[in-house]
Amino acid sequence: MIILGLTGSIGMGKSTTADFFRRAGVPVNDADAVVHDLYRNEAVEPIGAAFPGSVVEGAVNRAELSRQLAQNPAKFKELEAIIHPLVRAREHAFLKAEREKQTPLVVLDIPLLFETGGEKRVDAIAVVSCDAETQRQRVLSRPGMTPEKFELILSRQMPDAEKRARADFVIETGAGMDAAEEQVRAVIATLQAGWKRKD
Repeated sequence: MIILGLTGSIGMGKSTTADFFRRAGVPVNDADAVVHDLYRNEAVEPIGAAFPGSVVEGAVNRAELSRQLAQNPAKFKELEAIIHPLVRAREHAFLKAEREKQTPLVVLDIPLLFETGGEKRVDAIAVVSCDAETQRQRVLSRPGMTPEKFELILSRQMPDAEKRARADFVIETGAGMDAAEEQVRAVIATLQAGWKRKD
């Protein structure tokens, strides 16, 4: 089974690109979706203890958690120490299930793939990218997003140029999503044809 790591900075079109893989029949483990689910399940108790007031009606309130992190960015490390092992456990279960089904190709959709050392757990890496102006427009059009919030998120992500340099495949979304979907199909075909990373 080939494990493809899919990553990209905020606003690059990674979620849409992950959907293109799903549409092509490739199973995707979405780390963000796993985190959302953990915020209603296993992560509630430890986050409530570490971030008082962040749990509302039995679930982690993301807005309150974001507010506390913006006030004290040093606490990101504490949050990551709670979340990352839980996310890894879910990822492990996903891979085990797909191996049992003899699935030829799977995608691990991990926003902070390089930042968390996730590149060591995958066979190939696809980075979703677009130009900085398109990225900025996309992100600032999101509800509740501010330039300050955008800068805080960017400060925690590896620069796009560095991600591109470390990628095996770059999927460009700046020219529209039809073109991006064609690139996804090309990546799948290349991997299934016995692609090997050049050392």
